[in-house]
Amino acid sequence: MKKVIAIDFGAKRVGLAVSDETLRFSFERGAILNDSKLQENIYKFIKDEDADVIVVGYPLNLKSEKTLQTLEVDNFIERLQSFFLSKKEDIKIEIFDERFTSKMASGYIASSSMKKSKRQNKSMIDSISAQIILQDYLDKNINIRNQT
Repeated sequence: MKKVIAIDFGAKRVGLAVSDETLRFSFERGAILNDSKLQENIYKFIKDEDADVIVVGYPLNLKSEKTLQTLEVDNFIERLQSFFLSKKEDIKIEIFDERFTSKMASGYIASSSMKKSKRQNKSMIDSISAQIILQDYLDKNINIRNQT
């Protein structure tokens, strides 16, 4: 079974996470710069991890409405889909509600035994946010599979 990756999209950095082969556990994999090589770097990450599904954190407000950041994510997804089509790759992209993941990641980091310099690393927050998005996605899909 192929893995799933998660993306926490940001204006400066993009947090990454990957599932295990059983699709039960998620692992943070750092963050990459949101620059002109973003699609190529994500493509390489997908190939290296043997994944065929991308879960992108979808930032809605508390009323489940789109925000300016949601529109930026929509634009990013469109560019990523076009990039995959140009590579003749069939990679499924799904969106998943990411409300509160950055706060959860910050709380997790603050309560950890990491050194202060590492806790203040914004890339760490981005990658742990991606891990939380992916774990929530995997847990939801495990529950759906168990109900059928």
